[in-house]
Amino acid sequence: MKALVLSGGSGTRLRPFSYSMPKQLIPIANKPVLEYVLESIRDAGITDIGIVVGDWASAIDEAIGDGSRLGVRVTYIRQDEPRGLGHCVAIARDFLGDDDFVMYLGDNFLPDGILRSTEEFTARRPAAQVLVYKVADPRQFGIVELDQHGNVRGLVEKPEQPVSDLAVVGVYFFTSAIHDAVDAIPPSARGELEITDAIQWLLTNGAEVRAIEYQGYWKDTGRTEDVLECNRHQLGALRSANLGDVDDASELVGQVVIGPGARVLRSRIEGPVVVGANTVVEASNIGPYTAIGENCLVRTTNLGDSIVLDGASISDVPGLRGSLIGRSATIRSRATGRRMVVGDDAWIELAA
Repeated sequence: MKALVLSGGSGTRLRPFSYSMPKQLIPIANKPVLEYVLESIRDAGITDIGIVVGDWASAIDEAIGDGSRLGVRVTYIRQDEPRGLGHCVAIARDFLGDDDFVMYLGDNFLPDGILRSTEEFTARRPAAQVLVYKVADPRQFGIVELDQHGNVRGLVEKPEQPVSDLAVVGVYFFTSAIHDAVDAIPPSARGELEITDAIQWLLTNGAEVRAIEYQGYWKDTGRTEDVLECNRHQLGALRSANLGDVDDASELVGQVVIGPGARVLRSRIEGPVVVGANTVVEASNIGPYTAIGENCLVRTTNLGDSIVLDGASISDVPGLRGSLIGRSATIRSRATGRRMVVGDDAWIELAA
């Protein structure tokens, strides 16, 4: 069995970050979302993985390489521009061959893994198996309608009057039957080959399509709020470790990880918090659910419930909460009560 991970797309909902980095490399608890995806696939026993990439191919290659660091083998498949999930299957045909495969959207966060779903698919081998998740507002998602046996009767994209509350998660399992379906469907009104149309083609032609309700944690990391929520979830499972230097005037409370070469000076850190390698935290209060990347500087600042990417510098900020700070960004302030979403290489000074 193989895996096809989709890591193209423009990530418009995560701007300004997606102007300077692929959304799949946004860190959750100081690890890129894409690494969680590859680890989830590996832990399900699948090690041969194709990654569909677009304009950010070089950045993803630099971060993931050939996959050996994560115990997988990666093949990169270039997509010239976003043309739909069905198109991703089509251009990966040489890589996939006639093997069964799981297709996994690279910005979906499922830290509890897909082992059970993979085992169910392998045992029964329907033409397609989709993961679904109960949601509060089905009108915002692609929704499946099931019969009493768990078979899919139909799929509807963002219905005005939903027939169920089961949204399609960005993980799909297919046999080689999906290739005939993709070949048979025309582009949609927006000019893309839609995977939902391909699945509907399978249904119309009598193929078995199953749905498995996912019981773990799931979030599409398409918005800043979603990224911060995933960060809170993942930091909640943190185990304390101090690989850096914490002076006697500092206090670590709860689950705190201090990375190699990091220094904590005259500061209080209340976990769960992770501080990356070679970062300096000085004369600051760091509150729960904060992830600070590598080579950062946080000085005389109160910071909580935030993600700070590598190389950022924050000084003299009395209160910063619910924020996502980009790589090498610089923030200085003598004001109070700010919330920010700051892209890479920005420089911001806030007056009192």
